[in-house]
Amino acid sequence: MKQRIHYRELEGGIGFWVLLAGFGVLIALGLASVHYMETYGHWVTGMTNQVVWGIPHVFAVFLIVAASGVLNTASVASVFARTPYKPLAPLSGLLSITLLIGGLAVLVLDLGHSDRILVAMTHYNFRSIFAWNIFLYIGFMLVVAIYLWFNMERRMNRYIRPVGFVAFVWRITLTTGTGSIFGFLIARDAYDSALMGPMFVIMSFSFGLAIYILVLMSSYAGSGRPLGDATLRRLKNLLGVFIAAVLYFLAIFHLTNLYWAQHVGVEEFILFGGNVYTWLFWGGQVLLGGLVPLALLYSPATGNSRFWIAVSSVLVILGGLALVYVIIIGGQAYPLDLFPGKAVSSTFYDGVINTYTPSLPEILLGISGIAISLAATMVAIKFLPFLPVSLKDEVVEPPATPPAPATAEAHA
Repeated sequence: MKQRIHYRELEGGIGFWVLLAGFGVLIALGLASVHYMETYGHWVTGMTNQVVWGIPHVFAVFLIVAASGVLNTASVASVFARTPYKPLAPLSGLLSITLLIGGLAVLVLDLGHSDRILVAMTHYNFRSIFAWNIFLYIGFMLVVAIYLWFNMERRMNRYIRPVGFVAFVWRITLTTGTGSIFGFLIARDAYDSALMGPMFVIMSFSFGLAIYILVLMSSYAGSGRPLGDATLRRLKNLLGVFIAAVLYFLAIFHLTNLYWAQHVGVEEFILFGGNVYTWLFWGGQVLLGGLVPLALLYSPATGNSRFWIAVSSVLVILGGLALVYVIIIGGQAYPLDLFPGKAVSSTFYDGVINTYTPSLPEILLGISGIAISLAATMVAIKFLPFLPVSLKDEVVEPPATPPAPATAEAHA
């Protein structure tokens, strides 16, 4: 017989409050960094008039992309009607909102004049992809909030599939829009590609699921609630598929650019330049963020170990940050091609590789975005029933009841 799944607030002991206080310290350091940069100006950072998007944008874009991907677990449950994923859906929706809030917080605080966000929210240039994304971000949080309500309110459960479908389409659109921010910037050879949109979509699946696995494992381990091996096995196998898909898209993206004569220069700079971006791409994303996690997840010796599943998820996240760093910072470091096919010579950075070294305030601001997301998640699961009391295998997917054996009387 199928058991009813019960949801309950997280029981938090001293460890819960210590961890929450730690996130609070990181958030305070981020706010102090913002005050420092606002007071003295952005010249105290590593950013210049050539590299205008620094490490805070790396964290912000990573969190925004991951916010879309972490909702994938809920989509599998509601849109594709996979029963074993349904108990995982509330945490999936919660994380998608908190990760987006953390990413947008970093983005807004890095503007230089954060109060002017009101101008951006009231005056729109609809020929700008940035203006479109404001609607996508706000709409995403609203749609996911409605999805969570329908999911957690029993009388609204019958409408969960159409709402889940809207959330699924919205998150794909959101991530495509975020990738298109770069794909539409034709002046940057490293960005100018229609593949940016779909590549960001598959990146979101990988980054979001890695974060989800870590939050799920830590929540159940910290509270002493049972987490079945079958649930983790499904998630880690799905993560492996997404990691392979990211590597595939990266291969297609760079091979396409190498075929296009205009982009050969920037491809040689990123892939074979021997610079920090080359090391981050091959060592950070391809090796540590791709091949190593794949080997760990599918190896018979490590694939069923919770420790190595957690290590693989951490590597995927670090590799994702390295990839976003290469895309954003590496793309700005390569010189602009303002007049294609023409020789340009001046004393103002023409043909010069731009340098960028992240400053401590920038790094603290970026890390504070992660702290905001995780702290908000902890508070939510502490006071609201987002987590099932048990995720034992027999609770999530109980074995089918065998039919009763036939009797002589029945045959008669």
